[in-house]
Amino acid sequence: MNTKYWTAFSSIEQLDATFIRRLYNYFGDIETAFNSNLNDLKQIEGLSVRRAENFIEKKKGVNPDKTLEDVLSRGIKILTYEDEKYPYMLRQISDSPMTLFYKGDLFSCNLERTVAFVGSRKASLAGKDSVKKVIRDLANTDICIVSGLAAGIDAVSHQAALENNLKTIGVIASGFDFTYPSANKWLYEKIEDGNGAVVSEYYPTFQPIKFRFPQRNRIVTGLSYGTVVAEAALKSGALISANLTLEQGRELMCIPGAINNVNTEGIYKLLKDGATMVTKGEDILNSLGWEVQLQKTDEPELDKSQQIIFDIIGIEPKGFDEIQAATQMDTEKLLICLTEMELSGLIKQSEGDRYTRA
Repeated sequence: MNTKYWTAFSSIEQLDATFIRRLYNYFGDIETAFNSNLNDLKQIEGLSVRRAENFIEKKKGVNPDKTLEDVLSRGIKILTYEDEKYPYMLRQISDSPMTLFYKGDLFSCNLERTVAFVGSRKASLAGKDSVKKVIRDLANTDICIVSGLAAGIDAVSHQAALENNLKTIGVIASGFDFTYPSANKWLYEKIEDGNGAVVSEYYPTFQPIKFRFPQRNRIVTGLSYGTVVAEAALKSGALISANLTLEQGRELMCIPGAINNVNTEGIYKLLKDGATMVTKGEDILNSLGWEVQLQKTDEPELDKSQQIIFDIIGIEPKGFDEIQAATQMDTEKLLICLTEMELSGLIKQSEGDRYTRA
């Protein structure tokens, strides 16, 4: 059973996917690769003696049977590079993960309709609303939303997928013994419970160390036919994902935002460099050449007073006093209008008496 040797390789923290692939390609069999000795490894052209010696030393304490047992006992499923079901798109990238650990139902997702959403952890309310709006446009289709289960845009993307009957894949930067950030535990559970899968290339005991996050990003983009970037500073993980998308030969798309937001500087640079602008779900379909039937939603009709209020509120929260000053409505009428609009799902309250579009 080869799976135990794949898990044995993955349990050695000092090894990366490139090293494991190199040995696998040379020996043509993962068991032979794992059981190789130093003389065998010295025959591999370009492999440094130091790396070979490090592998021989580290594997001494590894029991392949036990590594497999430890993974399976946690309720984690395993997918290896030599498995026929290994995702086609991920196999095409130069540094494919050799082993994928996952919880949930990865194959309930349509892996031929995957699109990644990435962006700032400290996203603005407007940025989050834009992502929700675009994903809502794709509701009830077989499109799968891929992201990194981090705070900010990632979390909003997964949540919007769940709210709109879409499958979603969360790629994490640690093993399954850790939930990062802990505030997203409910998202992990919701995704695993019939709504997609949480995926990691890391053995369960590996911690969410800083360098693993950019490593994780190549899997987010690698699983996807295209990546949508929503809010990204000029130096950010989202920009790393954008560059990975281009290196992998995938479609790069961006959601525009306020020009005075530091987290949109990276967005406008990407747009100027040729990324596709996305303001609605249809833009994603056009960019990827997908034919998917989108459902039109019936929006409530607004009377004159409600339309004025709706236009004033815009996408940034407005306080009651601000709205009243702009509309010149008396207090009672304005309260009635706001209440009716809330009940219709057009606006919502946030931060006390402040209102924003829903």
